[in-house]
Amino acid sequence: MTKDKITYQDSGVNIDAGNKLVELIKPEVKKTDRLGVMSNIGGFGGFFDLAKCNYKDPILVAATDGVGTKLKIAIETNNYDNIGQDLVAMCVNDLVVQGAEPLFFLDYYACGKLDNNIAAQIISSVARACKQSNCALIGGETAEMPGMYHNQDLDLAGFAVGAVERDKVLPYKEEINKNDIIIGISSSGIHANGFSLVRKIMEVRGLNYHDKVEFAPEYNYAELFLKPTELYVQLCLELHRKNLVKAFSHITGGGFTENIPRILPKDRGFLISENFKFNPLFSWLKQQANLSQAEMFKAFNCGYGMVAVIAEAELKQVCSIIEKHNYSYAMIGDII
Repeated sequence: MTKDKITYQDSGVNIDAGNKLVELIKPEVKKTDRLGVMSNIGGFGGFFDLAKCNYKDPILVAATDGVGTKLKIAIETNNYDNIGQDLVAMCVNDLVVQGAEPLFFLDYYACGKLDNNIAAQIISSVARACKQSNCALIGGETAEMPGMYHNQDLDLAGFAVGAVERDKVLPYKEEINKNDIIIGISSSGIHANGFSLVRKIMEVRGLNYHDKVEFAPEYNYAELFLKPTELYVQLCLELHRKNLVKAFSHITGGGFTENIPRILPKDRGFLISENFKFNPLFSWLKQQANLSQAEMFKAFNCGYGMVAVIAEAELKQVCSIIEKHNYSYAMIGDII
């Protein structure tokens, strides 16, 4: 019986395309180099020399995350400009709330059929966000898996590692006292949590992502929803270095309700201000989904992607530094 040759490419995997992608992204990746980087992209693993970073007694902190179903909107609207920043931000923001400086990042990109134009857009966005966070992109993995993913489907995950001096690990739970202030630091929008609910709202209300936003007609819904997650690294590190904060909380899945308690001692709670106001985007989401205020606080960041717990005496200096980093803010609650 004559047997025809079956190649890897016949199965839907193009090794040459993967190699071409590595060459395409090398210049962007190189821009993320920082003190401690030892290897070039393309090896089996990324090397990092922690001794070069001048820590005295460091602890390593690791975080991993993805983009969630926000990625579905990017795929459906063919808008990949900033989705890589979401990936980086979801990881490095989790590091800085521990007081850790992000050191390096690795990405995982999986798809059914590799499109180098799309992949290069996404990984370039990852690299830009790493550069802004002074976090080296030292490696990654591109997996082409026909049968696992269909059509334009793809998925992203990221892994970040940072370091913090042993005596500077946040939160300082033992220092958190009654009447400390909770400062909310502005988000760019929904960030990368709650999008299964957002997509359901769009479906049930019969809205299209290309429709103009009723409360912000300068945007369509895709443009508004795809605003990238803020990178709070430089702001949080400065506040931490100056010993102005007792704790940070990155407001991701679970909103205020799930994330703020993670930084508090067992005998402390928090109270959101009675005067708390949702911005137009979150007011619209609340109205469209007919959610209570409590449900909003559990589902979304509600306009504040990072919160800081501070003593009242530090308020003026903290606000000045937040403004310097071009964020808006509000005193959204108190420790009780």
